[in-house]
Amino acid sequence: MIITVSKPFGKILENLKPYNKIFVIGCAACATKCQTGSEEQVKNIINKLENEGKKVTGFLVLDTPCDIRIAKKDLLKSKEANASDCLLVLSCGAGVQSVEKVIEKDLIPALDPVFVGTTERIGIYHEFCAVCGECILDKTAGICPVARCSKGLVNGPCGGVIDGKCEVDLEQDCVWALIYQKLKKKGRERDLINNVFGPRKTLKPKKVVSGKG
Repeated sequence: MIITVSKPFGKILENLKPYNKIFVIGCAACATKCQTGSEEQVKNIINKLENEGKKVTGFLVLDTPCDIRIAKKDLLKSKEANASDCLLVLSCGAGVQSVEKVIEKDLIPALDPVFVGTTERIGIYHEFCAVCGECILDKTAGICPVARCSKGLVNGPCGGVIDGKCEVDLEQDCVWALIYQKLKKKGRERDLINNVFGPRKTLKPKKVVSGKG
């Protein structure tokens, strides 16, 4: 899921200065799970805006704002959204850009997307996937060194491992120590020697057609 954090309210207010009528959009998917774009957060920011003298014309919490079909279905029939000066969007950048595809209004993002994350529990998220386009998890015991190594090393640990901890962040386990320990349990520790990764592809497709490799 896309992990987002709320922009400082002062920054949002500053970005909304030119606008009189504001429509607010939330996200019932990732941003709701992150507690940054649910109906509760939408109503909370509306209350703050109204306390600052802003006129809020209405709101919608889209099931998946990153789906252009959903954005189109819900927004095009909203008189309030179409009568507003701008839309304040509580979603990731993909959601904002889906909304841009279907409605000719100025868009103000209220959230900052930070990474594709895994949930440990509500409020605690980890970047376990870098969406790098070339997955090697079958070779690294299901643990991603691209995302989880502070240096992004894909061929074993650096020389700075301290008691199994990362030299960049001593509270963080060295991902290569974790990979080694897991492979050793399976009797596959020599995979670290046998699997040497060459230069990785850095280009990713900007468009994917389902069913095609």
